Amino acid sequence: MSRAGRTWRAAAMLAGPLTAAGLVGVATPAGASTGSATPVSVIVRTGSAQDSARVQAAVRAAGGTVDRPLGLISGFAGHVPPAALPTLRTTPGVTAVTVDRAVRLKADKWIDDGGKNAPVEAIKRAAGGKKQDKIVDTASLTGAGIGVALIDSGIAPIRGLDQPDKVINGPDLSFESQVPGLANLDTYGHGTHMAGIIAGSDPATPAGTPRFDGLAPGAHLISLKVAAADGASDVSQVIAAIDWVVTHRGDAGLNIRVLNLSFGTDSAQGATLDPLSYAVEAAWRKGIVVVVSVGNDGAAAPRVTMPAANPYVIAVGAADAAGTDTRTDDTVATFSSRGNTSRHADLLATGRSVVSLRNPGSYIDTEFPTARVADAAGNERLFRGSGTSQAAAVVSGSVALLLQQRPSLTPDQVKSLLVRTADPLAGADPVAAGAGQLDIAEAATLSPAKDSAQAFPPATGTGSLEGSRGTNHVVDGLTGTLLRGEKDIFGVAWTPKTWAPAAKDGKAWKAGAWNGSVWTGGAFTGTSWAAKTWSPAPWTGVNWAGRSWTGAAWAGRSWTGRSWTGRSWTAGTWCGRSWTGRSWT
Repeated sequence: MSRAGRTWRAAAMLAGPLTAAGLVGVATPAGASTGSATPVSVIVRTGSAQDSARVQAAVRAAGGTVDRPLGLISGFAGHVPPAALPTLRTTPGVTAVTVDRAVRLKADKWIDDGGKNAPVEAIKRAAGGKKQDKIVDTASLTGAGIGVALIDSGIAPIRGLDQPDKVINGPDLSFESQVPGLANLDTYGHGTHMAGIIAGSDPATPAGTPRFDGLAPGAHLISLKVAAADGASDVSQVIAAIDWVVTHRGDAGLNIRVLNLSFGTDSAQGATLDPLSYAVEAAWRKGIVVVVSVGNDGAAAPRVTMPAANPYVIAVGAADAAGTDTRTDDTVATFSSRGNTSRHADLLATGRSVVSLRNPGSYIDTEFPTARVADAAGNERLFRGSGTSQAAAVVSGSVALLLQQRPSLTPDQVKSLLVRTADPLAGADPVAAGAGQLDIAEAATLSPAKDSAQAFPPATGTGSLEGSRGTNHVVDGLTGTLLRGEKDIFGVAWTPKTWAPAAKDGKAWKAGAWNGSVWTGGAFTGTSWAAKTWSPAPWTGVNWAGRSWTGAAWAGRSWTGRSWTGRSWTAGTWCGRSWTGRSWT
């Protein structure tokens, strides 16, 4: 999604003195660059709240600043002199320091619209389209029994998502999987927001007590965490997560029928070649309805992101509901990527100012406190955000309803039903708007067409992994080494001729190994806040930069691109900072 030249990167760490309470000065190594005196933006993780307070005081005493606390990770965001970074990293109580020299981009600015919220219950009402009486046809559907896989930043154990069997934690493939206490937790907040929209469900409450329900409150979620609080994630991690979903879709208690992917890169490869495109197509062919956001680059975007570019999957754009239930005043959201006549959004769903569950202490919660929304009882347990991410989540929850109603529907049939029953958007750009707005109530009443099967040229997956990244890269903060070329985060060579057949057959994973390395454990024997959790495994060997994974070696991985395209939180300006990607749409 990034354009060439619109990137930011975490820089190499420069040694130098930092003398303050509890911090011991160190000498600059011979030959090391002294760098600029401009303070560097950092996210500091500590072992406890007490450690965080002590380190914050030391940072201030050393001439740095503390911008905001990050309670979820017992840390804080701030700025420090670049020469002080090595000492800060080795300070007792500090578990990790992630550097981010973010270039704030005009295209990333999002201004609060003044609070025209789109609660999920309003989205449900609007899902009846122009035929509001049709809502009764879906009132009894909850998505019960349907598993929705969510590849994102994880899910937090908050009310609405913490009841037994609501969330199943699949493998944590993020860099935080190696950090004690952070595995499977959503330290960013994006994944939790998506989870609430899709399948949030409050436990039984007394009459009159405000409650929150997502589009499919009876569905269960399978969470695969691939991104950390600083947004660091490589396309190889996302592909590995998709492959795991395909391999384990039929495991006992999972029944994965839907995959929500609010992610996209600015890959310029054709969809038939791109590995990310191939991975989602393989999932589609195995009976999983893949829902992908098109991106947040607006009407000027000549392409949707990858893998929305794959013609088989459901590519979702965002509609702006203008703060009302009626659709007569709806428009294509200004941030929704237009695409082109060959590939664009298949349909739209509400994506502006969507109110879902808040993840207290997460990055976005701390960065944008004005996006917090109180429920009817006055409790700030909700959060507002905009993007094609949210629109995709609306569609994923709606698909779960259809599949509960008719479990035998194929992915092609589901897509055909949604496109055929979408409500056209009057006066809208037909490319950006696709077939129109989601009308799940009408789709629930229609029989599948006999000609639902899609017949696009099949993907081969033989393209470049580097090409699939586009301009989005992770970088080893201690060495400044970008992950480039045909290798994954472990530095293992990417061989599409070997990977593609295995992915197609759902056999890319062998127990806890993928692409020749052990990424995770091999069974649901792990422990976390969720009742069912995939077992972890320590990462051994070295990363793409040749550095050991052990200890704090993971610290400093960050983005050089804008891969997570879910940046448009309507609390003000979201320029990414440590979430420096736009791929999460």
